[in-house]
Amino acid sequence: MLQVQDGSEIRALVENKAEFARFVDDRFRKLDADGDGRLSVKELQPAVADIGAAIGLPARGSSPQADHIYAEVLNEFTRGKQESVGKAEFQRVLSDILLGMAAGLKRDPIVILRINGEDLSEFVESPRYEPEAVAIFSQAVGGPTNTNDATLRQCLLAAVGELTIDHGMPPASDPWVMENVVEPAFQELPASATQQLDLDQPVPSQEAFLQEFRRLLGAITLRLRQHPVIVAHTENNFDGSGVRRLLSNKFEFDKLLDSVWREVPKERKDKQASKEYLRIALDRIADSAGLPPLGAVGQVDAVVNEAFKMAKADDLRAVDEAEFKKLLTEVLGAVMLQLDASPVAVSTNTVVHEPMCTSSSSSALLSPTPLSPMVSSPASE
Repeated sequence: MLQVQDGSEIRALVENKAEFARFVDDRFRKLDADGDGRLSVKELQPAVADIGAAIGLPARGSSPQADHIYAEVLNEFTRGKQESVGKAEFQRVLSDILLGMAAGLKRDPIVILRINGEDLSEFVESPRYEPEAVAIFSQAVGGPTNTNDATLRQCLLAAVGELTIDHGMPPASDPWVMENVVEPAFQELPASATQQLDLDQPVPSQEAFLQEFRRLLGAITLRLRQHPVIVAHTENNFDGSGVRRLLSNKFEFDKLLDSVWREVPKERKDKQASKEYLRIALDRIADSAGLPPLGAVGQVDAVVNEAFKMAKADDLRAVDEAEFKKLLTEVLGAVMLQLDASPVAVSTNTVVHEPMCTSSSSSALLSPTPLSPMVSSPASE
């Protein structure tokens, strides 16, 4: 099964006023624990957690970057000042958030794969198997000098970790996959072996490894047939084109610069801002520039850090509005040039443990189903 999440169902829900009103009424009623017709900060927390889960964030408290985004989502509802919000404000903010999610999915669709063992079986029976298995063996063992140090079990585990969805294998790094697919497959090996090999002894030979690896993959195939795994797959290529489009649209870019400058903390009565706020400002306009949030993609973070050095924008002296906007423009230009020269390609695969919602009317749009694994902890290729 292959399904593409492109945001169209979310947008359809929001744009259907009657249906979206019913959705909001139901959600608001469930959140309003005391029934006073307003949602307190405490009552908003489940909605904030659901939105975080829907965009692929790890649980609150597990990542400073994720916690920052959770705080920003809550701030969208309360505007940083209100102690509670009414239904109309809740609906307005929820609409904006869902439309933002839909826009992100339209730009970077997520492919939903149902991995049921068919592709893995085809790989094992294809001419690809032996040469790729030999290469995987060399990488898993770490070279000929380490052959006697690694047990057969360790080599097989490492080899399984090298397989990708292109081979028909879900991410073995996922605990559920390891517990429910890989480990049971290992347990089935001795029972089906004509000549049993001790998995905890050193690998006797490459030939023995290839034979046992084939048998292990056969057992994994059977497990996948019994327990198919749903995987959300994304591919992103950051090549500087998004930054170029933004910089070339002077009207839009000037509006963004004005917006982030207005968000400089109001206690700066001298209308100056520390350069450290530049990173916050850059994060605010990252989506418009076709960039991931800070902390989401390490390779892009490295490019941004280098751009700050190139623009000499890392010291803490205060700057006025003109200098602030000039530095932010220079940083974006440096990011664009670096990505032009060396684009960053990122592929992620996240195991989905909840049924994917296919109905635009379902309230599961805010259930813990990863719609954007970008900032979670996915397996990357």
